[in-house]
Amino acid sequence: MSPIITVDIQIRFADVDMLGHVNNVNLQHYFDLGKTDYFRRVLKLGIVWDQLGVITANTNTSYFAQTRMTDRIYVETRVERIGQKSLTVYQRIIEHDSEEVKAESRTVLVAFDFSRQESVPVPESWRQQIGF
Repeated sequence: MSPIITVDIQIRFADVDMLGHVNNVNLQHYFDLGKTDYFRRVLKLGIVWDQLGVITANTNTSYFAQTRMTDRIYVETRVERIGQKSLTVYQRIIEHDSEEVKAESRTVLVAFDFSRQESVPVPESWRQQIGF
């Protein structure tokens, strides 16, 4: 089973629109923070990939409730599936106090060799570290 990694999110004033809620674009940034932290903590990958890393092939997000400036939220991230050359990452934005799920996202990431500029099979070491 894939480890579940959580990261607290600091909502900034600039993240909030004139209606008083966090803009959906910024929620995507929060999901990106969760993925970055997952790869750093589980796969020990840095944030700059000059050789092996991942690229986004597809992402789908469902929004369930507004996120407001005063909400204390975190992002929960885990790998849901590993294919030959791709990983499916499942994430949720959750409010700390109520445990309300504000949004969820599934992202298909492709293992990519940046030096050769081509997709590659998911490394066996990644499968082991993720728990597949």
